[in-house]
Amino acid sequence: MTSSRLEAFSDGVLAIIITVMVLGLAVPKGTTWTDLVHTSGLGLLTYLLSFVYVGIYWSNHHHLFQLRPAVNGAVLWANLHLLLWLSLYPFTTAWLTETRVAQVPTIVYGLNLLGAALAYTILQRTIARQPGGDRIREAFGHDVKGIVSPLLYLSGLGLSFVVPWLGLIPYVIVALIWLAPDRRVERYLSSHTGDAAGRPPEDEEDPAP
Repeated sequence: MTSSRLEAFSDGVLAIIITVMVLGLAVPKGTTWTDLVHTSGLGLLTYLLSFVYVGIYWSNHHHLFQLRPAVNGAVLWANLHLLLWLSLYPFTTAWLTETRVAQVPTIVYGLNLLGAALAYTILQRTIARQPGGDRIREAFGHDVKGIVSPLLYLSGLGLSFVVPWLGLIPYVIVALIWLAPDRRVERYLSSHTGDAAGRPPEDEEDPAP
């Protein structure tokens, strides 16, 4: 089966996640900059961090299925597993904000980020195991960012036990690392004219679920 429905569903879920997060922002009672900073300052910062993460996953998810637009049942469930972790972002972000970056909420937020990263890795490897999955391995090669990110999440979790605010630093670093455009997929597709649209050969189209 093609991935069009999977991608449409995933896009809808990510849009809802962003909407729920922004609706959770506290509205200042007053009309001054001080009111804005005091009431919503931290909330805006945590929202921005989580928004960037959602944007990164949306972009990488799109690139991933450019390389392998045909999916089966295993890929569908791996994708749902990823969406499970991403759908927790509004909850963990709100808890982090409302507690002013307390220790346990910061740890839970870090576990949420780590869980989403591992789920994306599982999704990527599940797709790579399907017929034609060699495109994934060739395009991404030695994924340095994919290896470094979990290590930074773990360091953030460790720092959260000492000073919660310090635990956020590795999470911000990971976001900045992935915020830089990843052009590996575009380069791969442009160098493989037969895969210009990311489509597998006809004999590999629509594998049985």
